[in-house]
Amino acid sequence: MKKPLITDLFAVIGKPLTQSYSANYWNEKFEQKKLSGHLFQALELKKVTLIKDFMEKHPNLRGFCVTIPYKESIIPLLTEIDPVAQKIGAVNCVRVVNDGNGARLIGYNTDWTGFAESTKPLLKPNHKKALILGTGGAAKAVEYALNSLGVECKLVSREKEGFLKYRDLTEQIMSEHTIIVNATPVGSFPHTKECPDIPYEFITPDHLVLDIIYNPIRTLFLQQAELKGATIKNGWDMFTNQAETAWRIFFAH
Repeated sequence: MKKPLITDLFAVIGKPLTQSYSANYWNEKFEQKKLSGHLFQALELKKVTLIKDFMEKHPNLRGFCVTIPYKESIIPLLTEIDPVAQKIGAVNCVRVVNDGNGARLIGYNTDWTGFAESTKPLLKPNHKKALILGTGGAAKAVEYALNSLGVECKLVSREKEGFLKYRDLTEQIMSEHTIIVNATPVGSFPHTKECPDIPYEFITPDHLVLDIIYNPIRTLFLQQAELKGATIKNGWDMFTNQAETAWRIFFAH
């Protein structure tokens, strides 16, 4: 049987991609909307610059999503960048525009809106300060989103200078920061028995604990927080919200 001609190609780039549901999500959406000739691929690239080689071989690439660890390193490869993505310092959505003058890569950040939309309904008056675990592109988007919702943030790093360290998380710091967000890949599939190294004994029912991971649905991080009575939420709504925004960007005319 002859394979259908692919006229419009989309992708997600990152390393690794074993935890990503993007290809399934987008291809199901193409099928629902009866968009024949559309395909979404998962591209596990050893280096972010390899996207240029892929584009040369596939001139029908219309756009791609960007995940760990390339949300920051993709920026130098872009032709243009949306002002909000520039301010955040991370890009997770790239539109490819072919207008006769070569391919232009336009970068956006849809993570921050995806996170803000999924988190806003859960915020209570006591949720004024947040600890964000991680300092990468996802953490920057989460920080921007929470700041837009009036929440003060501190980023936590294992070793980077200028950030709060995991070893510094005292009972007082944990009690003052009633929102805790895992913006790292720790605990994602297939490493589901891992979790960020924080003092879970200081989590209380006043805490809102969020994980940007959606595979597995309930990470060990969330399970431990739930045992302490905290309100928990995984990253599925963030993922679907940002994907819908990316859809509008890719199919803008």
